[in-house]
Amino acid sequence: MAEIKKTANKVRAKLKVIEQNIEQEEHTNKSSADLRIRKTQHSTLSRKFVEVMTEYNRTQTDYRERCKGRIQRQLEITGRTTTNEELEEMLEQGNPAVFTQGIIMETQQAKQTLADIEARHADIIKLENSIRELHDMFMDMAMLVESQGEMIDRIEYHVEHAVDYVQTATQDTKKALKYQSKARRVSSKLLSRLSLLTI
Repeated sequence: MAEIKKTANKVRAKLKVIEQNIEQEEHTNKSSADLRIRKTQHSTLSRKFVEVMTEYNRTQTDYRERCKGRIQRQLEITGRTTTNEELEEMLEQGNPAVFTQGIIMETQQAKQTLADIEARHADIIKLENSIRELHDMFMDMAMLVESQGEMIDRIEYHVEHAVDYVQTATQDTKKALKYQSKARRVSSKLLSRLSLLTI
């Protein structure tokens, strides 16, 4: 879990560095095709990163709910019944010792069950902290992706219209070549007639 967070933070930092480099280049070379391509790639990577982190967040939340259910069942096995609200309150306290209050351990199995509950509680606390950090990261990335949406639309528009401009330029070039050929023929005819007239 810590490794995933570390990797996610590295990816986020690299995406921000790329964004800053693109912004710096925009000031110096505003219409570079290479710059537009890099903007599109950066935006695509940002969106994919948000999708992956959203899936990771959903998986963590599902795991937390499963752990919570297991803790509730284990508490019932040890003879302590709790409501969902009480269990949430215990988990929010961040103190695994709350599960030991009022529980008398008579067998090794009961002690093992308690250790499992405390371990699950610690896992849930770690997950909650991770979910909070991921939420902050999501907010940053969501704002980044949203701000780049309009820019991507403009890039797509210009790319689509570039094909039209190339086709028009090709047609104009062909017309110019025809006119040039006709002009050469006319000038050679005029020169031959002028030479006949001068003789």
